[in-house]
Amino acid sequence: MAEDAPVVPLGVTRTATGATIGVWSANATRIELCLFDDKDPDWLVESVPLTKGAGNVWSGSSPKLTPGRRYALRVDGPDGPRHAFDPSTFLLDPYARGVQRLRAKEWRAVVVDDAFDWGGVAKPGHDLDRTVIYEAHVKGLTKLNPELPEELRGSYAGLAHPVTIEYLKNLGITAVELLPVHSLSSEQRLVRQGLTNYWGYNTVGFFAPHALYATKAAQAAGATAVLREFKGMVKLLHEAGLEVILDVVYNHTSEEGIGGPRTSFRGIDNSSYYRQLDDGTYYDVTGCGNTVDFGQDAAPQLVLDSVRYWANACQVDGFRFDLAATLGRDETGAYTREHPLLNGLVNDPQLQGVKLIAEPWDVGLGGWQTGNFPDGWSEWNDRYRDRVRQFWLRDIADARHSGQATTGIGGFATRLAGSANTFSAERGPLASVNFVTAHDGFTLADLVSYDTKHNLGNGEFNRDGTDNNRSFNHGAEGPTTDEKIRADRRKAMRNLLGTLLLSAGVPMISAGDEFGRSQQGNNNAYCHDDELTWVSWERDTDAEHLTAVTAELTRLRRENPAVRPRRYAKLGEHVPQASQMDWYDAGGNTMELDDWQDPSARTLQYLASSTPEREAPNRILLVVHGVEDPIEVTLPVHPGVRCYTLLWDSAEETPKTETRDYAPGDRVAVSPASMQLFRCS
Repeated sequence: MAEDAPVVPLGVTRTATGATIGVWSANATRIELCLFDDKDPDWLVESVPLTKGAGNVWSGSSPKLTPGRRYALRVDGPDGPRHAFDPSTFLLDPYARGVQRLRAKEWRAVVVDDAFDWGGVAKPGHDLDRTVIYEAHVKGLTKLNPELPEELRGSYAGLAHPVTIEYLKNLGITAVELLPVHSLSSEQRLVRQGLTNYWGYNTVGFFAPHALYATKAAQAAGATAVLREFKGMVKLLHEAGLEVILDVVYNHTSEEGIGGPRTSFRGIDNSSYYRQLDDGTYYDVTGCGNTVDFGQDAAPQLVLDSVRYWANACQVDGFRFDLAATLGRDETGAYTREHPLLNGLVNDPQLQGVKLIAEPWDVGLGGWQTGNFPDGWSEWNDRYRDRVRQFWLRDIADARHSGQATTGIGGFATRLAGSANTFSAERGPLASVNFVTAHDGFTLADLVSYDTKHNLGNGEFNRDGTDNNRSFNHGAEGPTTDEKIRADRRKAMRNLLGTLLLSAGVPMISAGDEFGRSQQGNNNAYCHDDELTWVSWERDTDAEHLTAVTAELTRLRRENPAVRPRRYAKLGEHVPQASQMDWYDAGGNTMELDDWQDPSARTLQYLASSTPEREAPNRILLVVHGVEDPIEVTLPVHPGVRCYTLLWDSAEETPKTETRDYAPGDRVAVSPASMQLFRCS
């Protein structure tokens, strides 16, 4: 073949007479396309030898390769410690748009019809500073919702139902971040224990939506119907102004460690797709048995192609990359922010405007990389999570036990103002995705109700899940009838939500936190696909109140650009889209250097003035009081401020129905361990 011959597209490309297929393998010696009977997925009706061409792409065609056709690959190659070829094994096409599970460890790829009428519906295109992310599980969010038709509960269609959309809109959400929806399976260990990988971080195919999240009707109709239901969900969410962000898991696959199932990559080219030592031992930095090798060419191309497919063919708005530090490891295994894949995702012309969010760590050497991703990326900010929990929970607990908190307010203020000590000036505060809880860890309600994890139901003798929760049970472990403890917990949740939604950066709420969902102290409930993890839609009065507070906070964030700057301010300079920040103590005096780290000085007045280019000027004052004693603060005398209007007080169970005005220099009562938000005029 001529050296300048075009590289055949990977996956199935439909033609007027059937379709062609392209499969990448550098080390295979023979690849065969296997086509199965329409009704019997085990009945092989045709085998087509593929030919190796430019770019290590093997290709062939068949008139039988039409929508609905199930197919597989058989691959042969050399022996050796780094290879795992077995020509008797039916393998999944890594680029399959449809995936069907036959039985344990065996799958079939399915040709799909990609046609879909988007009806002119475009992506909402929300700016990051106006983005409020809601992390949810497709099944878990709607499975228990009695207002949905039963056949839609727990499905893509259920998530896009008007009832679900109205709830999200009323809450003030702008983007739904979905736990993995790529075709997935449960680990062999979990299956043996009678458990399942509910979270879904165990990918089988990177181009196919998980069939079991579709309605029963779509599943029965086949892979094309499943894909259309997914696209229909995206379309309806977009019509409502809601973006869709996918949590994607490219760092490892469901093939697990050596001895795990050979379903796709391992049988196609083990030595090219997985990071290994010379003796074939997997070098695992994910903790999941294998690590995809981004020091070679095949895996980065796969990721780029997969992200392009979901962003364009399926109109997905953004991606949160699980263990993203793995994607930045070069041929030596070291992380580099200059990795071609990390920068390629940002600079790809087909991905402009797509939101890219990194979970900026893995479990390998040098795996913690918060703040060290390239421009154009946002990152989950674990430093934010830990500092906010410390201030509102562990410090309060320490003060009860010893009479004084452990830390001052300085570190908390840094996180509130956008984590400028973590992210570069060029990247700004929107590089930080702020969160207090996520799918991994305690829920918000459990964070204020348990001192320790309670994971016995996971089958690992309570050894799994982190012990570093920075939680506080407020006087009793778990459920209690003590109303003082219950009230303290409710206020702590309001403080945590208030901090999250009034901080500079991009806030992410974990589904159910807005009403106090509990997992009974389980901080690693990845293996429970049941009422423990599904969102309950039965709400008592306390839950309704907290939901109303959450909606009020998202409204206040939306209406006050001073709390959501796009850039960091610079002392003595006018920086458009930054917020000028001034800091005062309880007496209304400018904070002194020693005040920031003094554990006895945990009251702060944070005055932020916007410098907008596209919105009206705005100025707010946020009073933070991190001590369990009441206090009076003197509102600061600040240039240009004539009036302070109280908008929200975390000491109150429900949102304020009336505002109250104060003058600079007035003394204002602040309840124990609480926050107050004022608009300045």
